Amino acid sequence: MGVRSDLEANFDYEIVDEFLDHYSMMVESMEVMIIDLTKPNMYKRSINELFRVFHNIKSASGYLQILPMNKLASFVEDALENLRSNSASINQETVDWLLQISDMFAIWQDDLKQDSELSKIKFSLLKTPDLDK
Repeated sequence: MGVRSDLEANFDYEIVDEFLDHYSMMVESMEVMIIDLTKPNMYKRSINELFRVFHNIKSASGYLQILPMNKLASFVEDALENLRSNSASINQETVDWLLQISDMFAIWQDDLKQDSELSKIKFSLLKTPDLDK
């Protein structure tokens, strides 16, 4: 039994279905928002939107007891909170890290679709890059 079957066994189908729909939309929008962080005129809007996305994933995965997703979303949310207080710029190391984070959430999206176990978090994602320019 995979993660989706576990969710459907423990939560109302409508809640699970709504989570999967919203999660899919958030994962699909992450990469564009991350790339937009490199554009000075888009930085503020993109960092706030990314923060909101990870906050929503953290909240929903916490409610649904998807622990790895919840922990990584919380970790990223904290890093984004630090970036929100920065000026309108971001370094390439942080962009690359965020893109790898986005890839991890996309892998989990596939895991959910295929009803398999969640893939393990790549250790390299747990090291926050130097957030300063």
